[in-house]
Amino acid sequence: MDGAGGPGERPAQEALQSLSRRLQVQEKEMELVKAALAEALRLLRLQVPPTPLQDPGTPGPPRDSSPATPPGLPPTCSPSLVSRGTQTEAEVQMEPSPGPPGLSNGPPAPQGGSEEPSGTQSEGGGSSSSGTGSPGPPGILRLVQPPQRTDTPRRNSSSSSSPSERPRQKLSRKAASSANLLLRSGSTESRGGKDPLSSPGGPGSRRSNYNLEGISVKMFLRGRPITMYIPSGIRSLEELPSGPPPETLSLDWVYGYRGRDSRSNLFVLRSGEVVYFIACVVVLYRPGGGPGGPGGGGQRHYRGHTDCVRCLAVHPDGVRVASGQTAGVDKDGKPLQPVVHVWDSETLLKLQEIGLGAFERGVGALAFSMADQGAFLCVVDDSNEHMLSVWDCSRGTKLAEIKSTNDSVLAVGFSPRDSSCIVTSGKSHVHFWNWSGGAGVPGNATLTRKQGVFGKYKKPKFIPCFVFLPDGDILTGDSEGNILTWGRSLSDSRTPGRGGAKETYGIVAQAHAHEGSIFALCLRRDGTVLSGGGRDRRLVQWGPGLVALQEAEIPEHFGAVRAIAEGPGSELLVGTTKNALLRGDLAQGFSPVIQGHTDELWGLCTHPFQNRFLTCGHDRQLCLWDGEAHALAWSLDLKETGLCADFHPSGAVVAVGLNTGRWLVLDTETREIVSDITDGNEQLSVVRYSPDGLYLAIGSHDNMIYIYSVSSDGAKSSRFGRCVGHSSFITHLDWSKDGNFIMSNSGDYEILYWDVAGGCKLLRNRYDSRDREWATYTCVLGFHVYGVWPDGSDGTDINSLCRSHNERVVAVADDFCKVHLFQYPCARAKAPSLVYGGHGSHVTSVRFTYDDSHLVSLGGKDASIFQWRVLGAGSAGQAPATPSRTPSLSPASSLDV
Repeated sequence: MDGAGGPGERPAQEALQSLSRRLQVQEKEMELVKAALAEALRLLRLQVPPTPLQDPGTPGPPRDSSPATPPGLPPTCSPSLVSRGTQTEAEVQMEPSPGPPGLSNGPPAPQGGSEEPSGTQSEGGGSSSSGTGSPGPPGILRLVQPPQRTDTPRRNSSSSSSPSERPRQKLSRKAASSANLLLRSGSTESRGGKDPLSSPGGPGSRRSNYNLEGISVKMFLRGRPITMYIPSGIRSLEELPSGPPPETLSLDWVYGYRGRDSRSNLFVLRSGEVVYFIACVVVLYRPGGGPGGPGGGGQRHYRGHTDCVRCLAVHPDGVRVASGQTAGVDKDGKPLQPVVHVWDSETLLKLQEIGLGAFERGVGALAFSMADQGAFLCVVDDSNEHMLSVWDCSRGTKLAEIKSTNDSVLAVGFSPRDSSCIVTSGKSHVHFWNWSGGAGVPGNATLTRKQGVFGKYKKPKFIPCFVFLPDGDILTGDSEGNILTWGRSLSDSRTPGRGGAKETYGIVAQAHAHEGSIFALCLRRDGTVLSGGGRDRRLVQWGPGLVALQEAEIPEHFGAVRAIAEGPGSELLVGTTKNALLRGDLAQGFSPVIQGHTDELWGLCTHPFQNRFLTCGHDRQLCLWDGEAHALAWSLDLKETGLCADFHPSGAVVAVGLNTGRWLVLDTETREIVSDITDGNEQLSVVRYSPDGLYLAIGSHDNMIYIYSVSSDGAKSSRFGRCVGHSSFITHLDWSKDGNFIMSNSGDYEILYWDVAGGCKLLRNRYDSRDREWATYTCVLGFHVYGVWPDGSDGTDINSLCRSHNERVVAVADDFCKVHLFQYPCARAKAPSLVYGGHGSHVTSVRFTYDDSHLVSLGGKDASIFQWRVLGAGSAGQAPATPSRTPSLSPASSLDV
């Protein structure tokens, strides 16, 4: 045993010795760093011009002429980067060095390709050093034309340096290595080693003193760093535009009608306007032309709701309207309570807000009283008990409330002869309610229920609709296709049910009217009744005694009859289950005035020189819309889900990507399919023609971008190549203005650049693409648009983005039912925006029309299409917009300290 100490002391001594050796190594490395900085400062004072090192026989600059390195330096040298540090105002300039092998975190650049500029610690902890150049004012990035790379491998790229320069290069490499050791960070970007500059820290970390400023900005999505390079023409981020844009949006037209899954959704006002709803908007539509003629007309919009409207009721005065909305959540996940708005259809001003906090899940049905000039409003909510409540319209106070039934309630109404009688119908029931008003005193009123007795008649599964006849009887339409006539009768001991009632409601007569369910009943001014069928799509007019007088059939592609409203004269308005609004009469037939999709929408593109746009979605319909006439130009059944589309620059054809990997090219005039090609078996998320129409890029969920050569008329396509390199599915892509390059985003927040004309090559140095100009800007990640991202975003909050053609504004579609308008470029933290509501679901896409006069936005599950008019600064009639309350994400920019 060693007498110098116990056995436990030896490991401690060895640990101390190891720490001492590491401290000595670090001290030596710090001396090297200081020496490198001192040498850089000495050269800066001397202002030594760079020595020309380019071989006279080297070819000229390539087609991609983005400045990367000053002339006369090896290809691995960076442009001159001038620091504006926080500890000193001295300008720091590192020496040129290729960096020893093994320090770069990413794969080596291929021979003949452009190298990335160097200067600081890279994303993954690798390092390289910066090059020389003439000094400039603090904060300025000086950029000059780069030389073409020769075929010399990277490890020999500094072989042409003079012997006197090699010690300085070696010293610089050592200094960079020391910085790498001291400042290594665990947070990495998927392709961090391919970027010249980045922050070594994660979210919230401070910039390293080795990170030269004015080169890049960084933002984080789900903790993942995303580095974006500042264009050379921007001296400072502070000089970029700030504040909301001077342009505003005004809702011009809403395409669609919610008929597929809602009732009580179509009425005619005293003014002659048709009132209906879709998403969060109640539309007041004034038809143009005569019955059965073209649509035309105009729209106004009530936009006071914060979530989807579910039902409507019109006051007896024909002016006031009640609309009930469903419950929802805001962008922070907090619940939005259902409520009823009572508003004036002439001024579009809200008069009363009824039931805030009193309803659960949503407002399912509502009705004004008729006998007392609409003094009361009856509401049924969508809770488990389907609470039935009566409200004073003028005061907005609740007078009575009772649990209705656990079964769904589909319709409610006051008797036009007696406001104390209320009827509800729904799943397997008809209930007759007696309401005692209690002299209008809240809490004193009572509601008592009597069940309709079916007796010998079969009880149907659903009773979706009913109307009151002038003689006091009630007609109901049911899921068996029968119209039942209900009347009051004295009860007797043989009547099933609870005793004590003096009278009951029973079936007086039955008539079989339709094959399948009856969805709508309408009492006409002449006393006749109209019924609308589901399966048979028939409209039938019934006289006294339920004698059929006249009928018409709705074309199959419009769907079943959902709602009927009586217009002037013999004119009828019919809402259908395929979200179409038809106008006409029983004699001449019906034509559509409003049409829409029936399922979730994703695909949108605008025509290159006409005010037209094309949409597609999960309903497998491809629709071309005329933005001037506000009408559907044509539609086509794709047989598969369409997810993306784009017009050829000629406008003659359009490419459509499907969810199976197939993509079609269709002639826009004949609607004939001229190409049908499949790439992989994953869904396609983006198709985009190059500006000259010579290429078509197709982004797939198999992580690849397929490139096709296209004929001049766009009818023929042939495979040109594939862009392989993304590690997740493609989400967005854009072409450069010269049609040679592509910028693309993917599901894991990558920003990659591709040289398509050069063989679909991945440009590993993203820094070289910072000055490239893009024909369109729809990528949601990039320096010019990083300010649109909300604080705390998880990376899925923005579904679509579009820059206007005049490059003044950016429109954004978010996951919280909103459309935003930002100034372009939007490259400042906490960029403010104008926010526009109306959609009731995530907004999936936005696109400007060819002349920037309009913006089109798609709702997702609400299947709505909004056409917004773009108004310049100071224009009248601007739509109400609210400043964004959510600041954009604050990136850890290279100007932070």
